[in-house]
Amino acid sequence: MSYTPPPPPPQYAGAQLRPDEERTWSILTHVIAGGLNLITGGLFAGLIGAIVLYVVYKDRGPFVRQHTTTTLNFQITMIIAEIIGWITAFLIVGFFILAAVWIVNIVFSIMGALAASRGEYYTYPLAIKFFK
Repeated sequence: MSYTPPPPPPQYAGAQLRPDEERTWSILTHVIAGGLNLITGGLFAGLIGAIVLYVVYKDRGPFVRQHTTTTLNFQITMIIAEIIGWITAFLIVGFFILAAVWIVNIVFSIMGALAASRGEYYTYPLAIKFFK
């Protein structure tokens, strides 16, 4: 009696994604990072979401890698801006910085998601490139 192992699952962790899956996860990268910021009112949740998606999907295709990388870079940049806003909050200008960071994060996240849905590469205008 011989044992035949079960067939491998159709997709396993680390497998390349199909183009439509890459597009879907690229859209979700922007939506999750920006959405977590909107829901929580703070950027650390968006940063955590961006880190998780970057780690999980960075090696699953070039399109999703670019979108997860640019989202992670932007979320790190926004954390830096938020910290500056909190430090300068006693000067009142910090509250304007915090409001601007919140609005910019949401608007640019929407723009990134729309670009991904069209199959276009997107780079956030204000992002510092920490990862390539």
